[in-house]
Amino acid sequence: MPILTSLDLSRSNQNLYRVSRRQCHDRIYLPVASEKASPPYSLEKMTDLVAVWEVALSDGVHKIEFEHGTTSGKRVVYVDGKEVIRKEWMFKLVGKETFCVGAAKTKATINIDAVSGFAYEYTLEINGKSLKKYMENRSKTTNTWVLHLDSEDFRVVLEKDTLDVWCNGKKMETAGEFVDDGTETHFNIGNHDCYIKAVSSGKRKEGIIHSLIVDNREIPEIVE
Repeated sequence: MPILTSLDLSRSNQNLYRVSRRQCHDRIYLPVASEKASPPYSLEKMTDLVAVWEVALSDGVHKIEFEHGTTSGKRVVYVDGKEVIRKEWMFKLVGKETFCVGAAKTKATINIDAVSGFAYEYTLEINGKSLKKYMENRSKTTNTWVLHLDSEDFRVVLEKDTLDVWCNGKKMETAGEFVDDGTETHFNIGNHDCYIKAVSSGKRKEGIIHSLIVDNREIPEIVE
């Protein structure tokens, strides 16, 4: 349900500037009511942040933030808190901004579309797909495990198409071997012996089942 906030612009001006935000999957809507009095600069800066997304890639979960000045057309993109795009004055309030995310330089695009009146829709695409569609496809091509070792959290990702293994943003050195019931991909996390075992499920729809074993203990998979 939309969240409505009202802000008093100044004591001498009782006009209200209303902002309503609603987020739906990879789309974020920002309707802004028209007022004769322009909001002060400090208020405009407070309301410039219009969209925040979290994108799970093999090298980690990345935070994307987008500022859009609906009066100046300003566009600012942050990836993991680092500014990657800044455009102060834009005549067109709609359009798109393309940039890269993560160690693999994954292509990301923010689309800015007018919905009606002063309402704008912001959508994020990853590699040409909507964020929702990209994550659905990614869940079919990767496996992810989270574990705690030596007082530290680790996120291990297997890319099933390339058999690359990532741990906390770093591509691991691995060694594969065939075993009686499938294959094992070995690597180390610190002083801990790890391997990902791949066995056939015996079912066509399920295909290959991958399991992470650390110090002879199976780690449960998570769904991102």
